[in-house]
Amino acid sequence: MRLQKFLAMNGVASRRQCEKYIEEGLVTVNGQVITEMGVQIDPEQDRITYRGKIIEQKQEKITILLHKPIGYVSTAQDQFDRPTVVDLVNIKERLYPVGRLDYLTSGLILLTNDGELALKLTHPRYETEKVYQAWLHGIISEENMQQFRKGLQVEDYVTLPAKIQILEKQKDRCLVEIVLREGKNRQVRKMCETLGYPVSQLKRVAVGNLTLENLEPGEWRFLKKDEVENLIKKKEKKAPVFKKNKDNR
Repeated sequence: MRLQKFLAMNGVASRRQCEKYIEEGLVTVNGQVITEMGVQIDPEQDRITYRGKIIEQKQEKITILLHKPIGYVSTAQDQFDRPTVVDLVNIKERLYPVGRLDYLTSGLILLTNDGELALKLTHPRYETEKVYQAWLHGIISEENMQQFRKGLQVEDYVTLPAKIQILEKQKDRCLVEIVLREGKNRQVRKMCETLGYPVSQLKRVAVGNLTLENLEPGEWRFLKKDEVENLIKKKEKKAPVFKKNKDNR
């Protein structure tokens, strides 16, 4: 990268003004004063100063939507050396997961280096809607679904009112869609178990207005700028309503 471009990208001044600063001998690279144009630098390795102040490279904000497979933990590193969601994304930037899906849960998870976005998606006051599809042992009753909708006592807390509907019934199990506005540890599983319907399979299919679309397990894509801007709005739009996901059987 050219020196004047690096300075401009990291907030010193316009590129033309940065060129003047270089000509005036106000910029150094690894302790050496640079006065000529076109010098190439490595932002990762070289030490750049302007008027004696170190100029650090601003990290580009990146957010990735990943279809997490079962068998991966939602952390950057794991003390038991299990595979992590970060292992699935082969890029140079350091990313961390936004929230968590447990080891046996699949579906949509975001990885980012954008602290503002992570806060908006995880802090309870923003109430970002997250949509799950779960196979339950047994056929959940309307009475129990009303408990979901009103708020349910789970361990030492009461959940926020959640949406729930049955998508499919079989002999001794059913597929439900659950929409939460919070994300406590293993919340869907705990809510269902509290009412006597253990979860046999769980998948998150949406966060806010984002869905898995056609991503296969282990596949990912970068979020577009307008998708990120929509996510960081304080008030989320209504989460989409889904038909049964054929992969969640």
